[in-house]
Amino acid sequence: MRYVSTRGLPDDPRPGFSDILLEGLAPDGGLYLPESYPQVDAATLARWRTLLAEEGYAALAHAVLTPFVGDIPSDDLAGICARAYNDTVFATPAIVPVSELDGGLWLAHLSDGPTAAFKDMAMQLLGQLFEYELERRGQELNILGATSGDTGSAAEYAMRGLPRVRVFMLTPAGRMSPFQQAQMFGIDDPAIVNVAVAGVFDDCQDLVKLVASDLAFKQRYSLGAVNSINWARLVAQVVYYVAAWLRVTSADDEVVDVCVPTGNFGNIMAGHVARMMGVPIGRLVLATNENNVLDEFFRTGVYRVRSAAETHATSSPSMDISKASNFERFVFDLLGRDGDRVRDLFAVRLPRDGFFDLSGTPEFAGLQERFGFVSASSTHADRLATIAAVDAADGVLLDPHTADGVYVARSFVRPGTPMVVTETALPVKFSATILEAVGREPERPERFAGIEDLPRHVIDLPNDVEALKALIAERVGR
Repeated sequence: MRYVSTRGLPDDPRPGFSDILLEGLAPDGGLYLPESYPQVDAATLARWRTLLAEEGYAALAHAVLTPFVGDIPSDDLAGICARAYNDTVFATPAIVPVSELDGGLWLAHLSDGPTAAFKDMAMQLLGQLFEYELERRGQELNILGATSGDTGSAAEYAMRGLPRVRVFMLTPAGRMSPFQQAQMFGIDDPAIVNVAVAGVFDDCQDLVKLVASDLAFKQRYSLGAVNSINWARLVAQVVYYVAAWLRVTSADDEVVDVCVPTGNFGNIMAGHVARMMGVPIGRLVLATNENNVLDEFFRTGVYRVRSAAETHATSSPSMDISKASNFERFVFDLLGRDGDRVRDLFAVRLPRDGFFDLSGTPEFAGLQERFGFVSASSTHADRLATIAAVDAADGVLLDPHTADGVYVARSFVRPGTPMVVTETALPVKFSATILEAVGREPERPERFAGIEDLPRHVIDLPNDVEALKALIAERVGR
């Protein structure tokens, strides 16, 4: 498998998986995608069903990832998957169990990893891939990332202790829940550098992209990425769509719909990839909160980024995003993989105008039929009501992001078609909202006892790329 950039990286040479694993963004500022999506048929799906039932999630991950990873020997990749997905890392041997909710919904439980968020599903694999590839090359890597909530802690827990890796993680100052902050800032490790940026998540994300676009600086300081701009992270998420589909269905042609709470488009992009591969996903239901830039696009064809002043601080803070970095990958597929058009939209029009409009194009007219996307958004009141209703009906506490998904999903349930909602995090990470919704705080797993009381390790930084570069240079020491 070779990879192409969404902005038209020259055909020769097209990099392989291990090269883009360490690189993150393409040199032209685009995002990597495989030159074509591997296709699966009913026989393959049947084999995967048996594999998951008899050998477990790690074996399924090896099978799903193999077509995308052409430059790691199969036995080595199997070992990487086994180290990432086991019951010493995750709280359940199933890794991704499912449960049925009232009203025709299923919940895919993705938050049984070490940081209680779905980001662990990809980060644990990414950490193992980094360790393997850096050891093979005799190199070191300085990871630069941005988080609106859960990516940071998942990355830091997956990367800490790896001898060849240092992490610089940017957070929007004051924009995460106290629990999310404590998970990150409580880590006492000189190789983990937490940075609180004066701004919103999109400012943090922009800083990461600005540094990554300085190729000389990127090469000098061996910078890589763990955000879902890194293809390896995104393709790891494809596996749990396959696992959820297998666990909800009994026939290899049975269609399910999937609802995904998302702000940065990475999670639902993985569902899009699974669907493009031939996994029988009928509709991809995109759920946003009040920061509804993605919902607006799928309803109107207009993609308009919001300013910091327009970005709401909500009770589902990991989705408080107004510039979805992974959306470019979908637009590349939508426009027939025309890199020139994508470059014009994302490198010219969006920076110049703050929006682009595809509403009058034939591609947008056929979007739902070709790709299955529908969308809607929720409010704080919707989330509170949904958390309370599911708790009363099913005895299940939802975090507010998953509540976004359940609320939106109920509007799109089709008779006879299971609707799977992808869980985002355990409710313990958002205790104040849970208390407001149901009148009690969620149960806290013992491993998280007292984390808010740990000393904080975080550096305050202005929203300034030169200040960030100076910090990286100082810490790396080159």
